[in-house]
Amino acid sequence: MSISSILFVLVLLAAVGLFTKNILRLKRNIDLGLPEERNDRKGERWATMARVALGQGKMVVRPIPGILHVLVYAGFVIINIEVLEIVIDGVFGTHRVFRFLGNFYDFLIAGFEVLALLVLVSCVVFLVRREIIRLKRFWGREMEGWPRSDATMILVMEILLMGAFLKMNATDQVLAQRGVEHYVLAGTYPVSTWLRPFFTGFSDGTLILLERGYWWFHIVGILAFLNYLPYSKHLHILLAFPNTWYSKLEPKTRIANMIRVEGEVKSMMDPSIPPPDPAPRTVAGVEMQERFGAKDIFDLSWKSLMDAYSCTECGRCTSECPANLTGKLLSPRKIMMDTRDRVEEVGKVIDAKGKWEDDGNSLHSRITDEELWACTTCNACTQACPVNIDPVHIIVEMRRYLVMEESRTRPALTSMFNNVENNGAPWAFGPDKRMDWVEG
Repeated sequence: MSISSILFVLVLLAAVGLFTKNILRLKRNIDLGLPEERNDRKGERWATMARVALGQGKMVVRPIPGILHVLVYAGFVIINIEVLEIVIDGVFGTHRVFRFLGNFYDFLIAGFEVLALLVLVSCVVFLVRREIIRLKRFWGREMEGWPRSDATMILVMEILLMGAFLKMNATDQVLAQRGVEHYVLAGTYPVSTWLRPFFTGFSDGTLILLERGYWWFHIVGILAFLNYLPYSKHLHILLAFPNTWYSKLEPKTRIANMIRVEGEVKSMMDPSIPPPDPAPRTVAGVEMQERFGAKDIFDLSWKSLMDAYSCTECGRCTSECPANLTGKLLSPRKIMMDTRDRVEEVGKVIDAKGKWEDDGNSLHSRITDEELWACTTCNACTQACPVNIDPVHIIVEMRRYLVMEESRTRPALTSMFNNVENNGAPWAFGPDKRMDWVEG
């Protein structure tokens, strides 16, 4: 095995090991949430995943970004098939090991190149939309700093990777046509052929250095991108599939009952039904207090935490939110970003101390009451989300905590609650006067 192959194997093992560690950390963080069963109606779940995640069904609602995203998505998936050949060549020191496929290999390489060009062009258009046209939904207050830089870095990285792939093929062709040892004539190159004139003036030695440089940049860039995903909004590339499979299948506007409260009500209505016992739960080495609603991420379901990690930060939810459109502070995208950031914050405490220790913060430290009460629960955000994220569930659970544990609400709601308690209805008159309007 050559020094180059040994070095490649070490880089590959390090990248895979780090990625595995990061994925296990993400799984640990998601598992901090409450248990929730979402394994029913499997046929519908597979169909939802196929339509929304695989088929990009909700992306193309907005045709221009939708089609561009489909191209980038297809390119990412299909071009990475070529990574398998690169890995085999890197480990065993071979060159274009799949060339025995003949005409099919020609078709594959040609397809990879066309997709690489389409991905490159799409990413340039996305950059223009973000940095030059400056579409409003990419410049919300929650997008200041890292979130905006993250999106730009990913687009630039994809442009560089596609460029390196095409230039690698161009230099490879020139070397193969010159009959340089190790390089073989194989494949069809409809795009990189146009780049060959830029490299014909170089010596064989220089071309080999360039080809190897592009080869290493391409594969190391992909491995680096893989390990960047867990820290980026582009984690949705991996989580979109499980997140859509575990989608809420009930009507979006149906708000789930709190199991404990429902049990208490059933016990009141039927004395033969015993009241439910508190369900103790130990998380990260600490026994968690049972709560009504959500104070912190431990009080949300694991699915809500997966939603937070799956957020693409595209802003479609916020751009459809009627509260946001009327100038209120609520941004469903910010709700998801704040939830994810809080999960990460909790995870770092657990990593540092080996268990959870209260840091004095909570979800309510990041999300204000004003944001929570601005929500109309219309579910426009959940309808717009390309990966079926449900911000409304988090908002409702946090509002339940404010009302049921801290007795904090809006004055209008306080009056309504009092009327329901005293009169059995939201209105400020008793049951004996409900029909007075008929006589009037």
